[in-house]
Amino acid sequence: MSTNNNEQKGTPLPEHGDCFVCGTSNPKSLGVQWYMQADKTIMGEVTLTKAQQGPPMHAHGGASAAILDEVMGGATWANGYMVMTASMTVNYRRPVPLGVPLMAKGWVHEKVGRKVYAKSIIQLPDGTVAVEGEAIFVENPRLFEQYAKQFENYKQTGTLNIE
Repeated sequence: MSTNNNEQKGTPLPEHGDCFVCGTSNPKSLGVQWYMQADKTIMGEVTLTKAQQGPPMHAHGGASAAILDEVMGGATWANGYMVMTASMTVNYRRPVPLGVPLMAKGWVHEKVGRKVYAKSIIQLPDGTVAVEGEAIFVENPRLFEQYAKQFENYKQTGTLNIE
């Protein structure tokens, strides 16, 4: 399942500083690098370790949920929506083993008013869907206006410093 060239992966998204899932300045980050496809689907590969263990040699469900929330949020932002997660449903279909490359994908499914509906999956190396997610995000641009300068800096540098 591993994709080795950026052409298949898409355009790399800027990292998010201290983000738990994808921030490079957070030593406890999962270290996911996100890529945007031409259709604005977001994808990223991650290998979970014992630091994310739940059942022996398998990922904790919270680690999977965090990845799905982040990939769906990335997809909503890639589509131009300034949103926050309002609700999220996760379906655990297969155990997620540690130490293997997993592929996470997220996309916007629908927009109705201020609500943006997104879907996501985590796939095992053989392509089997292990975890599925759906979420409702709500647009709230006013919330982000106070951070506009920091977000502009983030877009240019990939570093987000909120004071």
